[in-house]
Amino acid sequence: MDLDTLKKLVEWHIGEGSHGLVPVGTTGESPTLTHREHEIVIEEVVKAAAGRVPVIAGAGSNNTLEGIGLI
Repeated sequence: MDLDTLKKLVEWHIGEGSHGLVPVGTTGESPTLTHREHEIVIEEVVKAAAGRVPVIAGAGSNNTLEGIGLI
């Protein structure tokens, strides 16, 4: 995972006027992430957003128990 670029992407979205962020949502590479990587992405986006916009964490999974654990 390229967390430095992820942080830059958060800054770009906020700078361009996005009203919220949905890390590890239903598009992108979320199915290829491990459970821990999923958590790390969400944690890093929340930190980078720093309360400036709402962050809605994606909690989808092909495994019901893992999905529940992400809530």
